[in-house]
Amino acid sequence: MSTEALPASLQVFRLPDLGEGLTEAELVNWLVKEGDEVRVDQPVAEVETAKAVVEVPCPYAGTIAVLHGAAGETLEVGAPLISVRAAGAPAAEEPAVQPPAAGAAPRVDPVAGTSAGPEAETYRNEERAGISTAAAAAAAPEPEQGSGNVLIGYGTPGGSTGKRTRARRTAGASPRPATQATPGPAAPAPTSGRSAVQAVRCISPLVRRMALEGGLVLRELTGSGPDGLILRRDVEAALAGRGTGNLAALDRERPAMERPAVEAPTAEQPASGTDQRSGLAVLERIPLRGMRRTIADTLSRSRREIPEATVWVDVDATALLDLRASLKSEGGAPGLLAFIARFVVAGLAKYPELNTRVLTGEDGSQELLTVEGINLGVAAQTDRGLVVPSIRRADLLNARALDAEIRRLTEAARAGKATPAELTSGTFTLNNYGVFGVDGSAAIINHPESAILGVGRIIDRPWVVDGALAVRKVTELTLTFDHRVCDGGTAGGFLRFVADAMENPARLLADL
Repeated sequence: MSTEALPASLQVFRLPDLGEGLTEAELVNWLVKEGDEVRVDQPVAEVETAKAVVEVPCPYAGTIAVLHGAAGETLEVGAPLISVRAAGAPAAEEPAVQPPAAGAAPRVDPVAGTSAGPEAETYRNEERAGISTAAAAAAAPEPEQGSGNVLIGYGTPGGSTGKRTRARRTAGASPRPATQATPGPAAPAPTSGRSAVQAVRCISPLVRRMALEGGLVLRELTGSGPDGLILRRDVEAALAGRGTGNLAALDRERPAMERPAVEAPTAEQPASGTDQRSGLAVLERIPLRGMRRTIADTLSRSRREIPEATVWVDVDATALLDLRASLKSEGGAPGLLAFIARFVVAGLAKYPELNTRVLTGEDGSQELLTVEGINLGVAAQTDRGLVVPSIRRADLLNARALDAEIRRLTEAARAGKATPAELTSGTFTLNNYGVFGVDGSAAIINHPESAILGVGRIIDRPWVVDGALAVRKVTELTLTFDHRVCDGGTAGGFLRFVADAMENPARLLADL
């Protein structure tokens, strides 16, 4: 069914902001098909966000009329996801919106949102679960059967009926103009200029971040989107031109027939089947999207912004292995990573600078943010890429409790069930790359954190003990830290503290 002539009885559920501040998500799989009956809060689709695959529940009950998109497509937040026909509504009726009369202003598509940029962006701000097309035109309250849930675990409280997340307009406020049935004079076309009292017309966090990182002032840019909305391409053009004008100005200088529908391939990605750099045949082009793009963005930003330094030390872990073996023989013991995690938490309490992070304001000013408590991130390799779920308030847990959380979070991450909060709230990261059979690594800090501690494999090595050579269980600890938050003395002190704890665990555990 075309989205340009949807009946008024259809309720349109738009892709919500999945609680992560994202602007888009990839549609992985449909859990329903057109014609299926759906109940309130029934999962209808699986989408992949920055770090996980999540199920999206529908806030309406009825019959699935339209699935807006196919598996593998990337949908923007606020774009239509499904249209639902309420129970008892006719299967077909006249379109709710008639073609415009001659001379009338261009019609705004309430579903596709192609000509209603501000409305679509308002939707994204309000994080609504969806509205019917008729309700959108008349600014009526949401249907009673809407649940308000936008994601499992991120819905409205029990008993909610899909109210807006912001306060409703008062009686004296001006309502949103409704679509008129009688033809009238065309509304003046929106202009791209902005007065001094207007807010910057940029809603995307990604665009704002790109401008901030590039040293651009958004208020000085002219957007090429609807009503002057600043888009990603405007920032990219400004960064590339630096004074030559934005993409909209450049585009206006060319005839319409010469404007490409898509970006022209660059030298590194020619339109032909041969890679110009290597001269080899191109086998495949895989877009960086979803989790892979998020990982790439995070690591690139880390290397770009953080002046990192690395220190490392070899550690005799024989005593720690002996302690664990003793506890295991008595009926159970935490894993080695849990013990190391407990030592890390104790070390961060002594050297709290490594648990801080640097904040940069829009004006370029910087400040050091210190928080109460430690959310310890534990790097986990999954089929979809590397993720870092965090143990909230790890400083309040003992080794056994840390072991239970590490196992739970690792399992959830590999199953794609870790929550956005668990994947984005860490303050320090512990990375056990020894499971891959390597000794050390100059790891990249998980931006915006300030440090990451890596643990290599534990192997037999010759070691001097009391003046004599012995075979000991040795591993390597590597600490990469942000040199803005501390100097080498702090980093070295922390690393030595953790190493000493591993070499003589009984002494430290007795004091914890």
